[in-house]
Amino acid sequence: MNDRTLSRRTFVAGTAAAAALAGLADWNLGNGELAHAAGGTITATCAYSSTNYSPVGCSSALMLGATWHVFEGLYELDLHNYETYPALATGAPAKISDTEYEVTLRDGAKFSDGSDVTTADVVESFARNIANDTYSAFLSFIDAVEAKDEKTVTFKLKFPFEALLEGRLAVVKIFPASMTPEELTAAPIGSGPWMYDAGINGDDLGAIDFSPNPYYNGSKPALADHMHWDIQKDGTSRYVNLIGGTAMVMEAVPDTLVEDIKSSGITVDYKPGFSLPFLMFNTKKPPFDDYRVRQAFFYAIDVEKLIENIMGGHAHALKSFLPEHYPNFHEASTVYTYDPDKAKALLAEAGFEGGIDVELLCNNNWVSDLSAQIKNDLDAVGIKTSLRTEAIQWAQLAPSDDILPYDVMLTPGDPSCFGADPDLLMSWWYGDNIWTAGRSCWNSTPEWAEFQELMQAAREATGDEQQQLWNQCFDILAEQVPLYPLFHRELATGYWSDMIEGFEPIATTGLVFIGASVK
Repeated sequence: MNDRTLSRRTFVAGTAAAAALAGLADWNLGNGELAHAAGGTITATCAYSSTNYSPVGCSSALMLGATWHVFEGLYELDLHNYETYPALATGAPAKISDTEYEVTLRDGAKFSDGSDVTTADVVESFARNIANDTYSAFLSFIDAVEAKDEKTVTFKLKFPFEALLEGRLAVVKIFPASMTPEELTAAPIGSGPWMYDAGINGDDLGAIDFSPNPYYNGSKPALADHMHWDIQKDGTSRYVNLIGGTAMVMEAVPDTLVEDIKSSGITVDYKPGFSLPFLMFNTKKPPFDDYRVRQAFFYAIDVEKLIENIMGGHAHALKSFLPEHYPNFHEASTVYTYDPDKAKALLAEAGFEGGIDVELLCNNNWVSDLSAQIKNDLDAVGIKTSLRTEAIQWAQLAPSDDILPYDVMLTPGDPSCFGADPDLLMSWWYGDNIWTAGRSCWNSTPEWAEFQELMQAAREATGDEQQQLWNQCFDILAEQVPLYPLFHRELATGYWSDMIEGFEPIATTGLVFIGASVK
């Protein structure tokens, strides 16, 4: 343990922290103005759980939301509109050459223990995330990150990446270089407007409590004295918290409860986004190594019926990997509509006129509501389906020479919590990472190799040329469907508009209270 870590713990535990938090009167916002905590406690009930606070490779829906409040990147992503803005950086990256940029740190930026944010912290934060299996695909364009001096960080790139640079740098959150992985997991420290009141206590995280960071000097300070998130995976429990006023905001309102909640005078907003259920195939295992068999599943399933009966109409059938309202949308060369005869013909063409037997592994969350109709639809075309519903053990789906122990999986996903550019969204599921190497196992195919070449060409292109390359990628995904969505979902968030102001729901998992205050 070094002196910096000791001082951090001493500060948090001691009376200095209490004194600082008691007098949250004035913050220097960097523009000469003062801000004041508006008072009160922001309360929320969250739909996801986690026992890992670490910002390194963070992909937990719960902890991503918490991370947005406690940490800063050099740049931050406004999840309401996917625009980036400087956070720890003073402005846009300064272009030195097509493959070299410099970023200057904000004057006076401090972590919540009072220690300065340094360029060494930035370098270490990027190094750990670049080495992380989850985030490495997002950061593969970076060749080196170096501290030029006490205020300037140099980014050397493997290839030009200017159009997407700020958004991708926003993925990495900055933490003290001295913090060990164990400290980051249990009780990390950031420079954002909020800080954690305490670390993880035990294996089950039932709530998260936050207080304002007394040393924050950025442009988006905390506007309440406290913030409390209850973690309740069960929708009915979240409903009770919201209706009773224990929570001002409820994440992931079940469609079946929307009208009851509205009748209580609570606002429910639906936001169309990228959230989706997908089918993923074990492409190493016959007959799922044949794309025609995979396509048969998508023609066999009546998606419009799923949307109407199960989703209450709050979803949109696919015309491409991207939703139609995304700016880079392109209608794919293959668009799936309900066509049982087409499904049977594809099975026969692949040599399975008598049908196939399949086990559908269904995640035990909201997608399980879809499974009964999906089974019936598949059975009707000769894809004789047995259902297995359980929590997916992702750690068991790792790269292996053996064939993985599953046939087809139904589970949800939404990488738009990291950003909305096509390269990022496609890299999440189809990049050179654990998804293609240890889950769909698609990375051993010539189509994947072609896809990777197109993706790389698109990264180095701009404008119309870049869009045309992405369009070819969308076409390959729609044809090969190693992992492919059934529909894009609208997300419902409930909130008491007479209790909280400055709050607006987002179209992905997580809750954002930056700029929110108690009425």
